[in-house]
Amino acid sequence: MRRAEQATAAARLQHEQRTGEGAEGSGPAVARLLTGHNQWEQARAVLAYARDHSPRPGPEVRLLVLLLALRTACTGTGNVTGQDLAAWPLGDAEQVLEELVGTGWLRLPGTVGELLASGSADPTHITVPSLLPHGDGRGPFGFGKSMRPKLSGWTQKVVAERKLRKKKLPAAARLLALACAAHASADGRLGPFGRGLEIETLAALCAVEATQLGELTEQLTVTEWLTDVAVTDTHVTGRLCERVLSFSCPAPAGNGVGSAGA
Repeated sequence: MRRAEQATAAARLQHEQRTGEGAEGSGPAVARLLTGHNQWEQARAVLAYARDHSPRPGPEVRLLVLLLALRTACTGTGNVTGQDLAAWPLGDAEQVLEELVGTGWLRLPGTVGELLASGSADPTHITVPSLLPHGDGRGPFGFGKSMRPKLSGWTQKVVAERKLRKKKLPAAARLLALACAAHASADGRLGPFGRGLEIETLAALCAVEATQLGELTEQLTVTEWLTDVAVTDTHVTGRLCERVLSFSCPAPAGNGVGSAGA
C-alpha cells in the first residue's frame, strides 16, 4: 500500500511539473533545477551515499566526498581543478584533501599541492576507487552519464547559492541546505506531510551533532533559506523560503529523510 501511495504522489508531482499546476491547487508550479521524480530520488540517494560512505567524520570531509562523488559517479574518475576547490566552503582544503588521500578514498596522479595549483587548462584527473564500475560495468549509483552533470550542477548551485556564499556559511550549513531542499514537500514544507525532519537522521546527513542543528537552522533563516523554523528534541519543522523553491526536490508523502534510498 505504501509503495502504491508513493507512486501516486510521484505521478501527481510529475503532472504538476508538466502542466504548470501547483501542488493542491496552490498556484503555478515551481521551475525546479531538477525536473522529475527520478532526478529527485537520485539526489536523495547521493546525499545518503555520502552520509554512509564518508571515510572521515566532519562536515567539510562530507561535503567534499559528496562533490567529488558527483564528479566521478559513473566511471570512478573525473576532472577537478584548484579553482573548484577554492569555490567550495572547505576552510583548509589542503587538509581535507590530504585526509581523503590518506584513507585511500581518493587517488591523485600527483600531490595535493599540484591539484590545488591546477586550473581549467590543466585539470587534475582524480580517481575514487569505490566508484569504479564492477565487472558488470555498473557502479553504486542508479543513474547514467546524462544525469550525472544535472545532479552535480544542482549540488554545486545549492552549495554556492549567493546568500549562503555572501554570509560565508560553513560546510555544515550548506549540507543542511541540501538536506532540506531534498526532503521537503512540493510547497516547501520540511518532511513528510510537513511534519518535519527527524533530528538524529538530519544531523547524520549534515555530519554534525544534533545539538548543533539549532544554530545551523538560524543561519539558514538569516540567509532566507528557511522560514517558520522550530527545533524540538525530536524534529526540525519549517519550510523553504519561496526564493529557493527552485532548488527543491519534492519527496512523495511518506518518503522520510532517514530511509536508505532517500
